[in-house]
Amino acid sequence: MPYPVLDAPISPLRQRLIDDMNMRRFSQETQRNYLRDIGRLATFLGRSPDMATTDDLRRFQIEQQDDGVPVPTMNSIVSALRFFFTHTVDRPDLARKLVRLAHPRKLPVVLSRDEVARLLNATTCLKHQAALSVAYGAGLRVAEVSALKVADIDSERML
Repeated sequence: MPYPVLDAPISPLRQRLIDDMNMRRFSQETQRNYLRDIGRLATFLGRSPDMATTDDLRRFQIEQQDDGVPVPTMNSIVSALRFFFTHTVDRPDLARKLVRLAHPRKLPVVLSRDEVARLLNATTCLKHQAALSVAYGAGLRVAEVSALKVADIDSERML
């Protein structure tokens, strides 16, 4: 669904945040996420996020937790807010008050030799077998595999 075009001008604070992110060459995806997350705080506060207090941030984080926001999402929000308070509004004192949550990571499922063989033999296309082999062997994600170039593979050293 396309987003509606907004005719409202960008606030000076939002523009400064965008400029700060552009100066540091943040990806468009990161910028979109940071703007969304800082917008969450503004919505919670009902006022500009640069007017937040330590108590506001504490209440915001408690509400996020009470609403069942997943730990990785909460930590992403903390990253956005830390950037905003440290670089855009020059309030590192507030950034230090934000709490990152420990996120226990699950161990990945390790396939047996037979399962790996079945995975690789699931296709007869040599290109697909090579991609699956590299992906599993190097632990690459889908986006990383799809971005691979022939020059990325050292066939002499099999790396």
